Amino acid sequence: MNAVQTYRYLQPSTLGAAGLDLQTCGGPAANPRFFSGFLTTPAAAAAGLLAVAEVARTRYHQPVSPASLDPVVTGSRDRLRFESFSGCCGVYARMDVLPAGFDGEVAGHGTTNVDVNPPLREALARVGGLEPLHAAVGPDDLTVSTMEGAVVEKKVPLPGRWLRGFAEVQVLTAGFEPRAEIPAAEAAVFLRRLPGGSDRSVLWAVPAGRTLRLTSRPVPGAVCLAGAGRLVALRGLLRHARVLRVYGPAVRPGSPAVPSTWELDTGALRLSLTLSPEPYRGFSGEGAALLALAGDEVVDDAELVAALLSWDPTIDVAALADAAALPDDRVRAALAQLGTAGRVGYDVADAGYFHRVMPYDAGRAERDNPRLVGARVLVERGAVVREGEHATVRSNEEAYRVRRLPDGGYACTCRWWARHRGERGPCKHALAVSMVAVPAEVGA
Repeated sequence: MNAVQTYRYLQPSTLGAAGLDLQTCGGPAANPRFFSGFLTTPAAAAAGLLAVAEVARTRYHQPVSPASLDPVVTGSRDRLRFESFSGCCGVYARMDVLPAGFDGEVAGHGTTNVDVNPPLREALARVGGLEPLHAAVGPDDLTVSTMEGAVVEKKVPLPGRWLRGFAEVQVLTAGFEPRAEIPAAEAAVFLRRLPGGSDRSVLWAVPAGRTLRLTSRPVPGAVCLAGAGRLVALRGLLRHARVLRVYGPAVRPGSPAVPSTWELDTGALRLSLTLSPEPYRGFSGEGAALLALAGDEVVDDAELVAALLSWDPTIDVAALADAAALPDDRVRAALAQLGTAGRVGYDVADAGYFHRVMPYDAGRAERDNPRLVGARVLVERGAVVREGEHATVRSNEEAYRVRRLPDGGYACTCRWWARHRGERGPCKHALAVSMVAVPAEVGA
């Protein structure tokens, strides 16, 4: 039976004469207050928030009824970040309201759910004009004191996949580089010409002057665009944007499909969509974070680094390394480990990590991953025999050979590896091997 998450809001979020009132639930308090002030570009902010909310209620693969999940918002020192995953977990959306986007104080730090209900979505769609819009993220203290327990409840399927998705996305996007930057006018033409609806083709976008051209094959410098219709949520912000930036990993001829990030920047806020490698693939099953989850050697470093995190807009790795008396590479490994618990995310625009604390049970990311659970069982049973860079793993009366690859990954003789060839993370046999130390040489 599926678990259910209950969101309890003191009242519905509204947009009226008093401004935008976003209700919160959970996190650093039952109903934390993060911000009160003015949004300097209300129409753009409304379009961005609508996009994040629309992704949260959409299933792009095999569309059915709306997912109806509420986005999460993180308050840090000088910005607000709104995040969501699609119902199929194949699209990750984030809107960052930057210092130029608001005039007020981020009064609270932390991460919580925010109510974006159907009447509010309808009201946001009508926002226009140039006058600043007053906004409150979280209930006003005086309002709370007079509510006398009036609560709005939403019961939705527990989005455990979101936690695993957050873990995977920060590992994947940390390897991205900027691949293209095109002006808003050209971006609008490009986006409006893309296939729409349930298109599931895997295309590649190649920088060509001031725009992008599409090709069916990967070439150096190209960005994967899988299921182009999944970028539809960007269109509402196009008229406010200055530039479209595209990020992705390095590819070469013959490369498999890979994830990518598409970001509109208005100067006051940034809206980005990160797409999974193929429309039917959700980030929660990509397996990029499995090695970080399996690594016992970074657990102590992660605990130390976690104690030093603050709610700065981006995490300064060098400063953390100095404070923790650790080399930079160990700090980065610790951040990857913390990301698997949702405690940090990665911002491709800033090329850096940011602090986040998910309002869900962080242990679910590990417990709900069958490959990791299976690997731990194999280790406990003594099923792994390592022989230098190779190993034998006995599972279900079968013996599998695991060998180390030049890129640091593993190859295995099991069906999982034969099917995915390492594109969706390691199999449970390779994970088990990574958990078992190489035996010392005789006489050493």
